[in-house]
Amino acid sequence: MNTSPASQPLYGLVAEFDDPEKILEAVRKAKTAGYREIEAFSPFPIHGMAEALDIHDWRVPWLIFLCGLMGTGAGYSLEYITSTPIVDHLPRFVRLMSGVNEMSYPMNVGGRPFHSWPNFIPVAFETTILFASLGATLGMLFLNGLPRPHHPIFNAPRFELASQDKFVLLVEAADPKFEYETTWSFLQSLGPDVISEVEQ
Repeated sequence: MNTSPASQPLYGLVAEFDDPEKILEAVRKAKTAGYREIEAFSPFPIHGMAEALDIHDWRVPWLIFLCGLMGTGAGYSLEYITSTPIVDHLPRFVRLMSGVNEMSYPMNVGGRPFHSWPNFIPVAFETTILFASLGATLGMLFLNGLPRPHHPIFNAPRFELASQDKFVLLVEAADPKFEYETTWSFLQSLGPDVISEVEQ
């Protein structure tokens, strides 16, 4: 475990900047220098930061896509089961089960077919959007490890300013390239306002 000279267990080192362009350039230099376990904190989104941090996590888009497919299937199936006499074609012992006959109530309106698929599309579309949005929200929370009442970065001095008017670059002690003196000197070369230790 990496420690500071005072032998306190470290989570990492943070450099504080007062300009979004400076932290964007600092992140790019840190990546070029070989640091991989880094994170940036700012009061607003910075254009180009995701690319600079090399964030390419495709789990959320795939989760949204799969949840959307489930929503389409669920909405269309619900309409198909309730609007067509499909239950009548099930085995008798299934139809005798409690609630099965109540699932289907086909109605012949104006001689239209029971399986009138153009009419099923709006509801299937809405359930697609519903499932996809729930998948996006819940997936994002789960994959980000939220809710998280405490995180070691909260121990950084002046970290509350990262939600006001400062920009913070964190280099984690878990980074394979992290070495206290070398990393401190590297952060100093980036021209930050302040460099601080973050304890575990």
